[in-house]
Amino acid sequence: MTNRVLLNNVDHGDLRVLTGHGAAFGDNINQVLVFPTEFEAVQREYPIFFRKDADGAFQAVALLGLDRDENLFLDQRGWNARYVPAVQQRGPFSIALRERDGEPMIHVDLDHPRVRAGEGEPVFLPAGGNSPYLQHVARLLGLIYDGLEIGKAMFEALAAAELVEPVDVEIKLDDHVQYDLPDLYTISQARFAALDGPALAALHQAGFLAAAQWVLSSLGNVGTLVELKNRKRALAA
Repeated sequence: MTNRVLLNNVDHGDLRVLTGHGAAFGDNINQVLVFPTEFEAVQREYPIFFRKDADGAFQAVALLGLDRDENLFLDQRGWNARYVPAVQQRGPFSIALRERDGEPMIHVDLDHPRVRAGEGEPVFLPAGGNSPYLQHVARLLGLIYDGLEIGKAMFEALAAAELVEPVDVEIKLDDHVQYDLPDLYTISQARFAALDGPALAALHQAGFLAAAQWVLSSLGNVGTLVELKNRKRALAA
């Protein structure tokens, strides 16, 4: 259940939000949605794959773990990475379009576990202005909002260049433990390398050439997941 309302400094002048990370805040997930607007930061930390939503449309995800409800970057100290994907940073906030003019407005879920009376970062300054935290949230929401729109065009461009292909992700930890991650897609490295001048120019002009390169470079982070998983298994042994 949610209690999502339009954020304003009159009704929510004393609102505070917990900003740490943990299972209690919904961070124990093995995949998280990411957007082209954050690919550059995401690819430094996590493997980026594509999957299809319930309607068959492609969306990008960062792979965080191998088992269900497993985030290998999460421990008792918090989220151990240089970048946390925007969806997991935004906390109880979201954007909805105002009916009369379509202007995006910030909403807050007052029942979100990060909203706790008297604890956390202030959302508004004592005089009513936006706090640095809310300014950060607004930037995150803008990144998500723009990323949703850019993502549609990106996947159309990648499809036109025939770059998206299904991938069998098989991760073998030892002779007895192997993970097969189904229903994932990636950029075809062979087709990407074979792109001719006009195709490369079209992707570059559309702004998606770098995005494809970031997806490909992110796949090296699968090795990081294996290392983190083996470390976790060793501690549990």
